[in-house]
Amino acid sequence: MGMDLTVFMVDWGELSAIPVEHRIGRLEDIAWPGEFGNVYDDRDERSHGWLWPPGTAPAWCAVYSFLTTTSAHMPHARAGAAWADMRPLVDTPVRQSIDRFLGGLIWDEEQANTPAVAGGGVFPPPADRWHPHVLLVCPPEAVAGKARAWERVKPCLEELSGAFAAECEGWAGRPDTFESFVALLREWGAVVAEAAHRGWGLVGLP
Repeated sequence: MGMDLTVFMVDWGELSAIPVEHRIGRLEDIAWPGEFGNVYDDRDERSHGWLWPPGTAPAWCAVYSFLTTTSAHMPHARAGAAWADMRPLVDTPVRQSIDRFLGGLIWDEEQANTPAVAGGGVFPPPADRWHPHVLLVCPPEAVAGKARAWERVKPCLEELSGAFAAECEGWAGRPDTFESFVALLREWGAVVAEAAHRGWGLVGLP
């Protein structure tokens, strides 16, 4: 059974007020209260992929439900691997912008078969690097930079089709089509743009 990815948009001030050792648990409680409950089961709460917890108190985090994938981590890992394959064929200005946009989200320059252990002091380090507690941590200042990079990336997405065809098309462990690859990047663009608009950060839990 593969690993999942749950992406949270988080008010960093609220998160910082929670003791480090309890932060993952608080996020998990919001996303999955009780043994099997899910506060996001009500589809009426959905707005452009964002699922907000019900209630009258001001929400300090929300979960993004990816429309182009299931909750599985694998499509994101495949997209990151595709970019790692494609990037040598992409012009330098576009490559640099995409590197900045995707770096730490679904791709890292020294990408391995498993996601890098994330935390940076925001969360406790896992005892086993092969089973990370956190898949991504992107503070508000980093999100703002990614949002600026995304604005440069958006007009260039179709330019990637040739590199995708040369390096990824038909290969196992890569996105099935260029269209699905671009659709996932656009969703990440929407995630980053909304978090930057609010001045919030991003957290991804397995």
